[in-house]
Amino acid sequence: MPELNIAVIGGSRVSQEVCTLSYNVGRILAKYNVVVFCGGLTGVMECVSKGVSEGNGIVVGILPGYDPSEANDYVTIKVPTGMGYMRNFLIIRASQAVISIDGSAGTLSEASFAISEGKDVVSLFELNIPRKKEKEGHVYVEPDPEKAVQMAIELAKNWKWHEENE
Repeated sequence: MPELNIAVIGGSRVSQEVCTLSYNVGRILAKYNVVVFCGGLTGVMECVSKGVSEGNGIVVGILPGYDPSEANDYVTIKVPTGMGYMRNFLIIRASQAVISIDGSAGTLSEASFAISEGKDVVSLFELNIPRKKEKEGHVYVEPDPEKAVQMAIELAKNWKWHEENE
């Protein structure tokens, strides 16, 4: 039974190169039996979901709308929220660590939520979010998918669920 929840965040419109990278991250996460949380839609979310699904893993899609059918075809568990971008906070809250792959404003909001919650972010691309407080999480840049997943797993294992950022 999976014991680690890792969020994968990234853009909804991505190049084929980023999609392939996301797919590979998904396959690797499935290999390690991690539950993957994402926004459940297109782009990085769909590509990572496909990788996880084809590796027989579990993907939880936290959807912005009310309709579960808006999820991509590879999401295992569809959670419609009707919250729009506010659902980004739920994705982060449900995870123990975060992997960031490409993206823009939505991805930055998720990474910022993670850091403010004291959760660490492993990014395959540079993220310029300064750490200002002692209890804030760190951003680690690791462009290699296997190493990024291994790092996120180790960080997730050290995450404490109780009173995270109180």
